[in-house]
Amino acid sequence: MLELKNISFEVSGDSGSKEILQQINLLLPDDCFIAVTGPNGGGKSTLAKMIAGIEQPTSGQILLNGEDITHMEITERAQKGISFAFQQPVRFKGITVLDLIRISVGHDLTVSQACEYLSEVGLCARDYIHREVNGSLSGGELKRIEIATSLARSAPLSIFDEPEAGIDLWSFQNLVQVFENMKCKLHGSILIISHQERILNIADVVLVVVDGRIVRQGERDEVLPELLNSSDVGGCRFYQERK
Repeated sequence: MLELKNISFEVSGDSGSKEILQQINLLLPDDCFIAVTGPNGGGKSTLAKMIAGIEQPTSGQILLNGEDITHMEITERAQKGISFAFQQPVRFKGITVLDLIRISVGHDLTVSQACEYLSEVGLCARDYIHREVNGSLSGGELKRIEIATSLARSAPLSIFDEPEAGIDLWSFQNLVQVFENMKCKLHGSILIISHQERILNIADVVLVVVDGRIVRQGERDEVLPELLNSSDVGGCRFYQERK
């Protein structure tokens, strides 16, 4: 279980300090699919990076299973079981998909075992297992490979920052199916930053972040209809369906 207590984050610039997150209090239970949405610039990605350890809070406390991880770096949090996937997956010149899956799982795997993870995300394993994780792969392919590594790792908490960003419609439709499968197979919590109805619709819990604050949170069936009816929060349009 992850708990955020009074988390605030501000940055300094030429025009002074700017508060990005303001007094965030959040409890993320185990084995839960959480979707975080809201207007652009509202603090969603910063919140995800705060949990992963990419950013450090200005004030407040972060607890993982009761342990204070507030000032731990991203590597330490990864060792504790927090996985983070960027909007644009990282490319690794010279590293094959097989290498990446083996690194993720933490021990040696046979090619057949590694291929099982690729098959789960809808990729033909024999076409990808020995390819380099580089610019020859499309955005949709990289996203699926990244999810395959998350499945291999089976982290207690997997975070995805706008996984639909920069991919085509066909890849997006398949991506949703992959997350539905992941929800069933992964024994841990999933937190996804997204604007998309189809992703929000498979979540257990939906959080709405506006101007650095959580303005709404609750079960999907309770929160999502309100978002669909309003189409905006805080005066900013944030929601659009990809058809």
